[in-house]
Amino acid sequence: MSPASLGSPDEIAASLAEQGYLSDEGLSTVTYLALAMHRPLLVEGEPGTGKTALAEALAASLEVPLIRLQCYEGIDASQALYDWDFTRQILHLRTVEATGSTTDPGALEESLFDERFLLARPILRALRESPAVLLVDEIDRADDEFEAFLLEVLSTHQVSIPELGTITAETPPIVVLTSNRTRELHDALKRRCLYHWIDHPGLARETAIVRTRLPEVAEALAEQVVTVVQRLRGGDELLKPPGVAETLDWASALHELGSTELDLETAAATIGALCKYREDMERVRATLDVMLSA
Repeated sequence: MSPASLGSPDEIAASLAEQGYLSDEGLSTVTYLALAMHRPLLVEGEPGTGKTALAEALAASLEVPLIRLQCYEGIDASQALYDWDFTRQILHLRTVEATGSTTDPGALEESLFDERFLLARPILRALRESPAVLLVDEIDRADDEFEAFLLEVLSTHQVSIPELGTITAETPPIVVLTSNRTRELHDALKRRCLYHWIDHPGLARETAIVRTRLPEVAEALAEQVVTVVQRLRGGDELLKPPGVAETLDWASALHELGSTELDLETAAATIGALCKYREDMERVRATLDVMLSA
């Protein structure tokens, strides 16, 4: 399926739903516009709200490769773009020296920077292999210099490799950037992108997500799990309110133990699938009986 075949936000929503991703009207609209306008899509939101899953579902619905660049503190252009296979270059050099197959220094140097020794990192792969979805995950974890480099690549859809020349994407990749907003991104990058904030879903949509992604989970159990999670998110006592990913993990864990309804004992025993801080686990266990009896 090509991006052009998804001719409306409704068709985007339906296509994503076929992959188990239920988007709201705002998200399906901005995703459609990103495809139609050939613009990168920047999605921000709390961890676990489905930012990465959006790129995965989009790639699956379009039947194109998903190429993921995981950002982290200290990432640089060589780790995102390309590098040379130094070990193979040394082996090649030793082989040439041992066989005496060339005495021309220029030819030898040129052979060292042959295509076969090139290690294509995610951005270069996306430019070469497109149509593809390039997921730049957690861009907020990278530094300012990397953000500026990324902006240039997204603007031109090409990179220059001194030893090989300029590589330009025949078809610009579909770019999805995610951010947990641990720091503010620069305006220059934001101006290049279409933007959407993904919030936690409401009760009805989150229940539908659980039923879609985990059809084996009993309907009553799914509703009870989501109800508890929604109440936990509604307060401000937790260090890290659970995201949709944790909701799915908790429902799956309860199902694996044979639960068809939420009971206090099993809920307390499996709370580690929902909460990832000791303090949060203690707070939730202390209030589970109240929430389950409400």
